[in-house]
Amino acid sequence: MSAKEVSAISQLFDLLESRYALRVLWALRDEHAQTFRLLQDSVGGITPNTLNTRLKELREAGLVDHGPSGYLVTDSGKDLLRRLHDVQPFAARWAAGRARRAP
Repeated sequence: MSAKEVSAISQLFDLLESRYALRVLWALRDEHAQTFRLLQDSVGGITPNTLNTRLKELREAGLVDHGPSGYLVTDSGKDLLRRLHDVQPFAARWAAGRARRAP
């Protein structure tokens, strides 16, 4: 992997590791616009200030945009979410495995 590719991955991970960034994207995965308040409720536990910050970062990264009906993922955001789609079934299998091993 080239240094340029490593840098790109590092930048993306830095963004996605920000608190609630993935949850905001995940809340918008159905491609229906959400108002700020609805998005805050969808994410759960996020303060208005943190949501504002995450939305600003995600908009600057080109993953989220704001239209007349609210916040939506962009084409790049949709592409990322498609690539993360397999996380949900993996998480279900992983959690079930952990539950079986719990005392």
